Amino acid sequence: MKKFKLLALALMLVVPFSAFADEGMWLLPLLEKMNIKTMKQNGCKLTAKQIYDINNSSLKDAIMIFGGGCTAEVVSGQGLVFTNHHCGYGSIQKLSSTEHDYLRDGFWAMNQSEELPAPGLTVTFIDRFIDVTDQMLEAEKKAEELGGRKAEEFIRKFRDSLTKEAVGDNKYLNARVYSFYQGNAYYVVVSKTFRDIRFVGAPPSSIGKFGGETDNWEWPRHTGDFSVFRIYADKDNNPADYSEDNVPYSPKKFLSISLKGYKPGDFAMIIGFPGSTDRYLTSQEVIDRRDAQNEPRIVARTAKEDVWRAAMRADQKTNIQYASKFASSSNYRKNSIGMNETFAKLGTADRRAEEEKLFNEWASQTPERQAEYGDCIETINKAVEKRSKPYAALVYLMETLNNVEVLQPASRALRAKNAEEFLKATENFYKDYSPELDRKTSKVLLKTFKENVTEPTYIPQVYKTIDEQFGGSIDKYVDNIFDKTVFTTKEKAKAALDDENFDPRKDPAVQYLMEFSTSYRPMMEEVNQDSEAFAKAKKTYMKGLLEMNGNNPIYPDANFTMRLTYGKVGGYAPKDAVTYNYYTTLDGVMQKENPDDPEFVVPAKLKELYLAKDYGKYALPSGEMPVCFLTNNDITGGNSGSDVLNAKGELIGLAFDGNWEAMSGDIIFEPNLQRCINVDIRYVLFIIDKFGGAGYLLNEMDIKQ
Repeated sequence: MKKFKLLALALMLVVPFSAFADEGMWLLPLLEKMNIKTMKQNGCKLTAKQIYDINNSSLKDAIMIFGGGCTAEVVSGQGLVFTNHHCGYGSIQKLSSTEHDYLRDGFWAMNQSEELPAPGLTVTFIDRFIDVTDQMLEAEKKAEELGGRKAEEFIRKFRDSLTKEAVGDNKYLNARVYSFYQGNAYYVVVSKTFRDIRFVGAPPSSIGKFGGETDNWEWPRHTGDFSVFRIYADKDNNPADYSEDNVPYSPKKFLSISLKGYKPGDFAMIIGFPGSTDRYLTSQEVIDRRDAQNEPRIVARTAKEDVWRAAMRADQKTNIQYASKFASSSNYRKNSIGMNETFAKLGTADRRAEEEKLFNEWASQTPERQAEYGDCIETINKAVEKRSKPYAALVYLMETLNNVEVLQPASRALRAKNAEEFLKATENFYKDYSPELDRKTSKVLLKTFKENVTEPTYIPQVYKTIDEQFGGSIDKYVDNIFDKTVFTTKEKAKAALDDENFDPRKDPAVQYLMEFSTSYRPMMEEVNQDSEAFAKAKKTYMKGLLEMNGNNPIYPDANFTMRLTYGKVGGYAPKDAVTYNYYTTLDGVMQKENPDDPEFVVPAKLKELYLAKDYGKYALPSGEMPVCFLTNNDITGGNSGSDVLNAKGELIGLAFDGNWEAMSGDIIFEPNLQRCINVDIRYVLFIIDKFGGAGYLLNEMDIKQ
């Protein structure tokens, strides 16, 4: 037994990136080759073709990109869609008003005629993956011979030729070339996007966001994080713009739903669209992520969100306007905090350094390897260390520019041909904009930048203006902008743009934009000065890792393409003498209730159902009402709303979060700590049926009891 353990340890050291069964975001076309055998050993009852098949309907046909950054799944033959509440949040917010506050109160269409069109919302299905690695690598060799702009133009045209060939004459299909393994593999991904999506229902935020910021990324969790939409198509079942004549989409495949539940050790898999991971960073890149990216983001967003939070709690209109923006900002900020804390706890940079040492030892074993791979890690680390200071300053700059909101219409005015074009482009902006809140936020952000970016090279011209014209007072400078700019309201902006003598470049908001952004270009140039050598070294390093691992499968970093992760249901032990159960119940919602804290308010009707134990067929055998559960599936941002499937491919939950103890998960997977937090499908159906009174929706679903 001791010999076996030593051998296993030795293999892990020689092959640092080989994946455990619960680790990995795997490409569906490669399941047969890389994963299905192990999946079956872990309990999966499906074949690879039942999951991904380009000639017949398969599970991949029920899964889609929701909006611009989430996952969703079809759960009926009439195009009914489940995703997370926080994924539908932006669309729900746009449909809300002080008279109809769907965020606060929830919404349930009682028939299809009551479903609300969600302007701008789309869903995208994957048609197929096409391996074009050989063609792209050959094209890149030719491009190298051309060099410079000719090379860029050649690659662009070659990519276009691949995508055009992939879609042919089908006007409903789109295609894009994606790079994998740092440019060592390429696929054309063919997709179909539907544009008429309607809001069917969602619980109030007191259920859909229960726990709010406090519970975000935390376990135990008691959040009913789901919302319901429907896809509409034209009479031929093809994508179409919104029309009253459109009909519910008839999908190639929709998911069956299981009420049978799960137990520890049960197989679970997720198909979704993870956004971005960096599992193959070097030690210096980890340090760079911590200090040059995460830390500036934490500081800037904390300052901004403190201002926003106070204003949102004081006024319902402001709360509706900024709810989605605040949620997005806060989510990323807390992720950055958790990632930095976990880097420190787990010694992530030191572990990467050890892996680099092993790689270099492997590379030195033959002259050929040494020649190809011997200096790639050093090249990467030197380039990253060199860019660190300007990168941190750049992040502060972008956090300031991107969050002084009045700069958005100011910038748009410079590009608009006339007032009509400007108003059309800024319609959604002004609906969700508070000039006075922006004034307060701008003051805080300008002060935050000044306090944290002290290198003279990176100080924008605007601070010289503040010193020379406003006696060094940031408050006076900002007040001058907001008192005089025409871009705080659409009415003032329209009047100005209708005046042929108006020059937007003389507007104080535009002048601020130009002065503050003077530092952007030199910062970017400094950050990117070694980018070509860096990219080449990254590609070489990844190629070496693939070669070093031999027959051990390696998954590529996430890039918002469809992936599958498989693992099991189970809890975890985050620290000494602490063990977390693998599921939560409605009892925990009541235990967390705090009527004085908006994050922990419990709706009266939910309490009535709880007291009556009126759970229907959705209760556990113990009589408890399940709410959330854990698996060890490997997910990240973009997986929100993803289907959690059992061994038969039946829906048992919706993935919506990761856990605090493994916030470095985008960089390094920790099998003992990393968990995926999911809302139980039985809680979803319970809320729809018993709480929302929309049980008619269940009639179109395939529910396995």
